[in-house]
Amino acid sequence: MPKQTLLVRESLFTIHSLDPQSSIPAAVLSSPLFFLGKTEDELSIVVPDTVDVPSLDSDEGWRALELLGPLHLSMVGIMAQIGKVLASAKVAIFVVSTFDTDFFLVKDNKLKDAISALNKAGYSVSEDN
Repeated sequence: MPKQTLLVRESLFTIHSLDPQSSIPAAVLSSPLFFLGKTEDELSIVVPDTVDVPSLDSDEGWRALELLGPLHLSMVGIMAQIGKVLASAKVAIFVVSTFDTDFFLVKDNKLKDAISALNKAGYSVSEDN
């Protein structure tokens, strides 16, 4: 199977942690790209850093590498393989998924290391325009 292509999204992203009973801010829902995750213990929101989210905690300065799809849900090991490449390069990741694809968030200051490692492993990485 040929290696996949990833697209570096231009925006910086922030990962927010909120109380699980919090409402999702309207600014999040009107953002062109956002991710939500909720458990009994927390509500997590990932949005471009231009979106204001009053949160309990946040981590700024993430870049998104979008795995270009669509990927079929029956495909096995793609996240594990890319995660292994990035782990070997000492690049921490935060992964979010949609029905069609996955997004690997890496810290902006590690983006060049991530791109280099992915290219060396045979993946194609292109820049968002």
